[in-house]
Amino acid sequence: MIKIWLIAVTALILLSGCGKDIEEFNKPAEYWYEKMVTAVSNGNLEKADSYFSSLQSEHISSPFLAEATMIMAQAHMAHEEYLLSEHFLDEYIRRYANPAGREYAEFLKIKAKFLALPHPGRDQGLIDDTLRNIDTFKASYPYSTYMPLVHSMETQLQLARGVLNEYIAQLYERLGKPKGAEFYRSIAPVTWIDSKEIVQAQIPWYRKAFEGDGTSSWYDFMIPKTRNVISMDDNKTK
Repeated sequence: MIKIWLIAVTALILLSGCGKDIEEFNKPAEYWYEKMVTAVSNGNLEKADSYFSSLQSEHISSPFLAEATMIMAQAHMAHEEYLLSEHFLDEYIRRYANPAGREYAEFLKIKAKFLALPHPGRDQGLIDDTLRNIDTFKASYPYSTYMPLVHSMETQLQLARGVLNEYIAQLYERLGKPKGAEFYRSIAPVTWIDSKEIVQAQIPWYRKAFEGDGTSSWYDFMIPKTRNVISMDDNKTK
């Protein structure tokens, strides 16, 4: 009797455990949408992505999809998953956006790129790419209600690019390459901002120890003190 009871309990545990992994399919669009929203509310974006995929796969023409796509874009942005946010925004623009929705989505794409730059000195390419997107947005939507925010992000990015170029120029000077320094100081100067009024960001000590402050670094001793042939030629031509 005890043996039969143990077998029954074990079978019940196994069945209940497997029940959690049963794949759901062929559900109404409202079901997947509600599941997705609940998962987003709980912060479980992995589940939310899965429910969104089910909604999109089973109900490709559902009116819920446009709103669901925007919800997923904003949810990933809120969780600092900016590449995924851009993916959903691109999907929204491509498939669902009306003119007003497209403008908002394009603005959010700029915001996602901007927020992906907590340390601008580490990604020169992303700064330039974001500034190009801003130029396109300004040309496409000159009277946009989002323009003050776009201008604010543009100003911060221009300042970041100017500071980064100056850091690179100083590095070239330390390497004895004046032409390289001159080149980076000539890239897209921010003529509408007085450089004397710029207050550079304070780098925390734990980052400064490894990255330096732009004028020197802990690895300065590794940089050759002798000038290379190109540097010598540069000096001769001056």
